[in-house]
Amino acid sequence: MHVLIVTQYFWPENFRINDVALGLKEKGHEVTVLTGQPNYPDGLIFPGYGCWSMMEENYQGIRIVRAPLLPRGNGGAVRLLLNFCSFAISASIAGALRCRSSYDVILVFEPSPVTVGIPAVVMKKIKGAPIFFWVQDLWPESLSATGVTESKVILSLVESLVRRIYRQCDRILVQSEAFRTPIEQLGVQRNHILYLPNSAETFYQPLSLERDAPEQSRLPSGFRIMFGGNIGKAQSFETILGAAELLKERLDIHWIILGDGRMFSWLQEEVRKRGLDGTVHLLGRFPAEVMPRFFALADALLVTLRKQPIFSLTIPSKVQSYLACGKPIVAALSGEGARVIQDAAAGFTSMPEDASALADAVLTLYHMPDEARRAMGLRGRRYFETHFERALLLERLNGWMVDIKGGAVACAS
Repeated sequence: MHVLIVTQYFWPENFRINDVALGLKEKGHEVTVLTGQPNYPDGLIFPGYGCWSMMEENYQGIRIVRAPLLPRGNGGAVRLLLNFCSFAISASIAGALRCRSSYDVILVFEPSPVTVGIPAVVMKKIKGAPIFFWVQDLWPESLSATGVTESKVILSLVESLVRRIYRQCDRILVQSEAFRTPIEQLGVQRNHILYLPNSAETFYQPLSLERDAPEQSRLPSGFRIMFGGNIGKAQSFETILGAAELLKERLDIHWIILGDGRMFSWLQEEVRKRGLDGTVHLLGRFPAEVMPRFFALADALLVTLRKQPIFSLTIPSKVQSYLACGKPIVAALSGEGARVIQDAAAGFTSMPEDASALADAVLTLYHMPDEARRAMGLRGRRYFETHFERALLLERLNGWMVDIKGGAVACAS
């Protein structure tokens, strides 16, 4: 089959859709990606690309058609709105002009914004191909949860847009089972909602590093709690810093932060103001392929989210990466993400925004024997292989695509 993937973000930006596209190609499909100019997460167009250029390139045999867009900039509400709308409009035009092949399936990757569905709907009307819409973030809920807007008028308008986009989709894929109910409430038939959680790239796996590995010299000695990923409002770094303050007298407990994002400058200043320079270490962003090497040197991996109803419905994608690397997880979140960690018996969870409970969970891990922590990590790896393994999920997606191409009704998840 020829699959058209519509996504605002794609290589060289680091998103899971990159690996899904490669996986579909490995299964023998021809894959074309309609996307924007790379600018995430810094908000600046990557070197070698241009804001307003329409261009094509090849990524490991995958044709990429890039549409112009206004970059995210500092991530403010107005700038994000312009970023979202510019891509929706330009990708609709670029798709009509440059994606002239016949397509069997359109796969939409939606980690935000939902407006990525607009060019997909345009392409469906032109090509007649069914749409699989893979929901990573619920809209309009995510807009208020991340502080973009709390205007009831705007949220109502966005909800109306979401309904219209969903109505044009043949199947809605959800990264969390808990997404089913809110999507049903927007008028989607239950048997059109299919569960497709995120996996993790194959380089996320347990590793043993050599003694002279460069990563060794970057990390302080002691008990290492490691966070890897986006540094934004959703991740509730206030909770992490609060727990670090409670444990600041234990100088052998170190909080290692790998990543970047809108809140990075704020985080730097807060670490300085709170006198946490000795125990909280901000190492910046590294390529995804390097992250498992750092994780191999951690005693525990950390995931946190703000206390918002929408975040209790989601499974943060870093949970799959952490499980795949076979390390204990310490979490300050509730709902689906916490359930996965608990079901896997792979770590300890506490309620979101509860710094004291997070500190207690870290201390519990700290006092555990090494062997007990290793067993916890291995249980997490086994859970990953059973529920989130890449080949398993690619086969599931492939089966649904084959079914809908053949006119079958896929009503099981």
